[in-house]
Amino acid sequence: MKARVIAYYLPQFYPIPENDEAWGPGFTEWINVAKAKPQFRGHYQPHIPADLSFYDLRVPEVREKQAQMAKDAGVEGFCYWHYWFGNGKMLLQDVFQEVLASGKPDFPFCLAWANHDWTTKTWKNDGKKMMIAKQTYPGEKDYIAHFNYVLPAFKDHRYITIDDMPIFPIFDPYAFQDITNFIQKWQELAKMNGLKGIYFIAIINSTTTMQRKEDGSIERVLPNLNSSKKVYEDILSLGFQGINSIGKSRAEMITQGKFLRILSMVAHKRLPFLPSLKYNYPKVVKNFFAPEDSWSNVYPTILPQWDRTPRAANSEGIYINATPENFKTHIKDALKFIDGRDEQHKVLFLRSWNEWGEGNYVEPDSKYGHGFLEALKDTII
Repeated sequence: MKARVIAYYLPQFYPIPENDEAWGPGFTEWINVAKAKPQFRGHYQPHIPADLSFYDLRVPEVREKQAQMAKDAGVEGFCYWHYWFGNGKMLLQDVFQEVLASGKPDFPFCLAWANHDWTTKTWKNDGKKMMIAKQTYPGEKDYIAHFNYVLPAFKDHRYITIDDMPIFPIFDPYAFQDITNFIQKWQELAKMNGLKGIYFIAIINSTTTMQRKEDGSIERVLPNLNSSKKVYEDILSLGFQGINSIGKSRAEMITQGKFLRILSMVAHKRLPFLPSLKYNYPKVVKNFFAPEDSWSNVYPTILPQWDRTPRAANSEGIYINATPENFKTHIKDALKFIDGRDEQHKVLFLRSWNEWGEGNYVEPDSKYGHGFLEALKDTII
């Protein structure tokens, strides 16, 4: 195997009371996926699932088929998005809890903490925002409760590890001001419970306009397109062992121009009637990886497609020419950055297995069939 590919997995495809209250009974991500409309001539929308149809993740047979597809394509395991909002408040935990309790599918997994607010703005770009669940960080007592919740998963034989430690990616390390104390507490608890430690991974853009100050607050800075060294060192200094780097912002800035890209993103969020931004996928992903993505503890992201039309209409850039063949080239580029590493650290994160609402998925669809899965298989096995 040329890479350990870990695929982010969205457990959004079954109804929950919070979504019912915000959107009406029976809401799942499929509602917006199915009603998406083309924004320009030749725009591929809506994206319709093929083999698994509009599935419900509460059905065990669906999860078994997903795992088999992933295994056949060379994917090591699924990284389930985990929603812990503080004081025991959780969302979308049922699917993973059933996977953990049942022992099925017998396929590797890990959890990634999606530490962000849940608002209606995620699925509707109308300028209005209703809070569904607020992300909070109540302190040490909550850190302990959170650890105790995930401990059975950490001890499961299927849990994905690096250097014999269960991995735990965190979506937004910038937003959590007390993150160093959180990491230290979990490391202490891990060793008390017979684990070697936790391998914390920060999910961050390789090029960013954010910088964390000593007090934990955030200031805006000019992005550096030549080097990610300071970005990575600043994050690692908080206690993280690894980084899952995302090159999307970097690639778009290089392709479109640094300041034009920033201005166009702001304009489209404030003026949704503007024409859709379009990015040519093969040109963008050519600039996806920063030089420091070759560091042995930096695990780059591979992105098969990107089109948030179902969620955001025309407010964000749409990737055109995102085909399985062009995805193959992107994967081959990524492999160069992990070549020569020991097996433990030959990790790539796939964004994503099933993010249909963002148009980044590899599951079979009506246009490309198994094309994206075959692209993975042909390049990493």
